[in-house]
Amino acid sequence: MPHDHAHTEPPSEVGLRVKALESLLSEKGLLDSGALDEIVDMYEHKIGPQNGAKVVAKAWADPAYKKRLLEDSTAAIAELGYTGVQGEDMLVVENSPTVHNMVVCTLCSCYPWPTLGLPPVWYKSAPYRSRAVIDPRGTLAEFGVELPDSKEIRVWDSTSEMRFLVLPERPDGTDGWSEEKLAELVTRDSMIGVGFPKNPAEAQ
Repeated sequence: MPHDHAHTEPPSEVGLRVKALESLLSEKGLLDSGALDEIVDMYEHKIGPQNGAKVVAKAWADPAYKKRLLEDSTAAIAELGYTGVQGEDMLVVENSPTVHNMVVCTLCSCYPWPTLGLPPVWYKSAPYRSRAVIDPRGTLAEFGVELPDSKEIRVWDSTSEMRFLVLPERPDGTDGWSEEKLAELVTRDSMIGVGFPKNPAEAQ
């Protein structure tokens, strides 16, 4: 017999536990669900990868800023107003023709919220956290990042004391572009090191 209603996947075990904990804390008056929703919305829509993209674009366009960013990442990022919880201590690592950087948190999911927003689900997963260290080249290949054997891969392990942001290589064919236009090429994954910036030809 035909039916036209959509099937949905049941929530994961972790999702169910989170909901149960949220309900319990709300019932005891220890959690304001409205405030929680507001915080999540803020990090998803107002604070997110677009902030990091502006940092990268400025570094691409302004050599003096790039120098400050690589010498004192926390202070240079703060110049643009991006600081606070989970972003107090930052280190920007630069990709080059000979080196590719990627970021992981092997213990939990330490992540630079002020510049990248909330971490993606895969970043928090056990397979990524272990394989990024054991087999970084293979892990990158799963994300579609194929690198020559001659290119060194450096894996940076975020901690509660230090968080990392990858400065990807500036795409060719972007000479004379404004910072705003450059920022449109920067992806979240390129700032974690598991992706590349967008192709300039696709952004025209």
